[in-house]
Amino acid sequence: MTHLSADLVQQKQKLREKLRFRRKHFAANLDGMAQLAAFRALPAPLSDLIADHPVVGAYVAWGDEPDIMPMLAGLGEAGALALPHHAGRIDTMDFRRWRPGEPLVKGPWGTQQPADTAASATPSLIFCALVGFDRQGGRIGQGGGHYDRYFAAHPDAMRIGVGWSVQEIDAVPAESTDIALDAVLTEQEFIICGDRL
Repeated sequence: MTHLSADLVQQKQKLREKLRFRRKHFAANLDGMAQLAAFRALPAPLSDLIADHPVVGAYVAWGDEPDIMPMLAGLGEAGALALPHHAGRIDTMDFRRWRPGEPLVKGPWGTQQPADTAASATPSLIFCALVGFDRQGGRIGQGGGHYDRYFAAHPDAMRIGVGWSVQEIDAVPAESTDIALDAVLTEQEFIICGDRL
C-alpha cells in the first residue's frame, strides 16, 4: 500500500465515523410520520427504470440504514428481487433470490441474507446502502470493498446508492478501486450522478 493510499484509507475511515454518527442521530430523531413516509414509494423516474430490469438487487437494512423493502415489496412478490449473500468471511459476495416472507439467516458479517440454498442471481440494477456519498457518484461504504469488487466484476449493472440526506458530503476521497454510483436515492430526492441513466 502506498503512502497516498494509506492516507486515503485513513481519511475515509474518519469520514465513516463522522457519517455513521450523523446517520445514527438523524434516524433517531426522525418523527414517526417522517419515518413512515421515507422510502415507501419509488419516485417515478426510478419505477420506470426498474421496469426494464428483470432482477433487482436490494439489501436488508441494518441498524439505522434506510429500509427500502417496503418500496420494493412488489418486486419481491414477483420473484424479481435478490439480496447480497456472503459464503464466508471472504472478500467477495454474490446475490441470491429472495421473496418477502422467506427466511433470512445471519451472514458471516452479521447482516441478514438469504439461505445458502437460495438460487443465485445476477441483478442488472443494484441498490446499496451508503455510509456517505457525493453528487458525482462517489460512495463511502462499510469499508470491506464487497460492493466495489462486485461492481467491477459486473460493470453493466446499474448502481444506485441509498442513504439519508445528511450523509451527503462535498467530495468523497476516491481510491483507484472505487466504482462510481449512477444515482443516489435519499428521503428527499433522486440524484442522477452519471450519464448512464
